[in-house]
Amino acid sequence: MPTSSASTTDSAKSSAGGGVQSLERAFDLLERMADAGGEVGLSELSATSGLPLPTIHRLMRTLVACGYVRQQPNRRYALGPRLIRLGESASRLLGTWARPYLARLVEETGETANMALLDGDEIVYVAQVPSKHSMRMFTEVGRRVLPHSTGVGKALLAGVPDDEVRALLSRTGMPAATEKTITTPDGFLAALEEVRRQGYAVDDNEQEIGVRCLAVPVPDSPTAAAISISGPAGRVTEAATEKIVPVLQGIAVELSEALASSGA
Repeated sequence: MPTSSASTTDSAKSSAGGGVQSLERAFDLLERMADAGGEVGLSELSATSGLPLPTIHRLMRTLVACGYVRQQPNRRYALGPRLIRLGESASRLLGTWARPYLARLVEETGETANMALLDGDEIVYVAQVPSKHSMRMFTEVGRRVLPHSTGVGKALLAGVPDDEVRALLSRTGMPAATEKTITTPDGFLAALEEVRRQGYAVDDNEQEIGVRCLAVPVPDSPTAAAISISGPAGRVTEAATEKIVPVLQGIAVELSEALASSGA
């Protein structure tokens, strides 16, 4: 029986970019599932991806067998727990890749620099480079906080539709960390509109009295990410903000380009 290196099965077909078509399709389906909230039906995937149902069914069977997808009792498919380990490892690496850019941010602003991700309904800090000042801010890497009282939370949620923000706030609540914390959905949505208008977010004594934070999103990041600087309110003044924000925005763009070029 003759053999051929150019099999006609999905697993051996190459895409126009030189990749393996079935792998590209499988990852595309996983991303579509994530965009849909983590659980979808085959017909939904077929409608959004344009792939025929038999192809989707074959790919999903493989993903289920590998533990990356699970089939629910209602026959719909959900993202599987094996993805958690991959996501946690990728988050740590994302923080590692960001550190040189955060170090530059510290050099140019003098204040502590952070990187944070939106993980579910919470903000998680994945990297930090501390200020060289004796009085400086410190946030433990891995710390999780609610987004409504943080600059990075505002920067990240400014790109989310208002109805989704309201749903998130209804799940988390809006406890006051300080007397200046925004504690109403309407007040928070107004703050997000201000973030969109001015291009950066401010935490003005809202997470901790005496501390101000300036934050911007990392554009086109592979996962929703923001970088920030934080410092004593006496140093991170309105005058300092005018100088710091352009630096933050420029480094966020450079980090975004670096992540894109590395295929992160």
